[in-house]
Amino acid sequence: MEIAYLLREVAPTVLGVLARRFGDFDAAEDAVQEAMLAATMQWPRTGLPDNPRAWLIQVAQRRMADAVRSDIARRNREVTAATREVQPPSDIEPAREDTLTLLLLCCHPALSPASAIALTLRAVGGLTTEEIAHAFLIPEPTMAQRISRAKKRLATLERPFASSERTETAAWADRRDSVLHVLYLMFTEGHTASAGAAVHRADLAAEAIRLTRIAQRLRPDDPEVTALLALMLLTDARRAARTGPGGELVPLPEQDRTRWNRTQLTEGIRLATTAITTGLDGPYRLQAAIAALHAQARRAEDTDWPRILLLYTKLAALTPNPMITLNRAVATAMVHGPAAALALTTDLEPALSTSHRLDAVRGHLHEMAGDRPEAIACYTAAARRTTSTPERDYLLLRAAQLRQ
Repeated sequence: MEIAYLLREVAPTVLGVLARRFGDFDAAEDAVQEAMLAATMQWPRTGLPDNPRAWLIQVAQRRMADAVRSDIARRNREVTAATREVQPPSDIEPAREDTLTLLLLCCHPALSPASAIALTLRAVGGLTTEEIAHAFLIPEPTMAQRISRAKKRLATLERPFASSERTETAAWADRRDSVLHVLYLMFTEGHTASAGAAVHRADLAAEAIRLTRIAQRLRPDDPEVTALLALMLLTDARRAARTGPGGELVPLPEQDRTRWNRTQLTEGIRLATTAITTGLDGPYRLQAAIAALHAQARRAEDTDWPRILLLYTKLAALTPNPMITLNRAVATAMVHGPAAALALTTDLEPALSTSHRLDAVRGHLHEMAGDRPEAIACYTAAARRTTSTPERDYLLLRAAQLRQ
């Protein structure tokens, strides 16, 4: 195994140990970085230690103790931290708990979703600030400030870390929704980029899947975590078919389904089936069930729209949300016709006034109904609002085709 890959895999658990033990995220991150630098210099010459994680923890702890001793302004913390002896490898907390601790910390409800995503990618994902900034198309200094503010916000909270099995379980119960929401938003941005010239950002979607796999390994008994992983895999399986030869957007009904990733589909359907056996009383289980129905249809006309509509109706009742209503409207059109679907969108204008998606869906519904002028007007309005170049081009193309 390459040293760089090993360090990326182990670093989050090491950071979790130090952050929980010393209660200082910034200092812990600096110490872990120094320990990783020492590893890259020493391990190629001396070989990998028997327990790389324990080696990094010991080195990082010494770095932290040295830093605390030199910080006169933090004398009280020096007394606490410097007197703690380095734990032997056999007494170090399991890596499972450390990673979960760090994930829970980064997704603390006190942080905004944008800050939580950035901090999760930085601390758990191991991405550099430059890489995160590039993924979200913002300047690196801006992203650095966002991460810095997130860490400072955590520093103001009382006991933000889980320090025992009991408190870890309680923290998971309190923060599970935040963790899953952050991972879901991260994947959504990667799967359908909100701005820029690309339809998707494969690296960001892949990182969201990787982190969700970690969460699923840590909480295999939580059906919502399993369902979220299933949803991501089933959705990402369509990535190759979502763009044409020139990078243009290809909507779901027109995709070449032979280009869908069969390995991801198989795993996603298996995970979705496992998750929904516990019941359809969670938002991610319902969405995974919908994605599985799409995945099982060999052709667009084979899609089981009546069942999808039932699932969206249940999802809308469980989690009222304008985007869910919009998706439900599309399913309604496939079952009951575009007029019934358009009626569902009448109350969505205030909530989606700044989004292009309402006009885009209405354009599709008017096109289904044969109302070309209204469809053209809606497609054109949606194209003006979107910040995604492929979506804009697709919407303008639809409008142009209807004018012919």
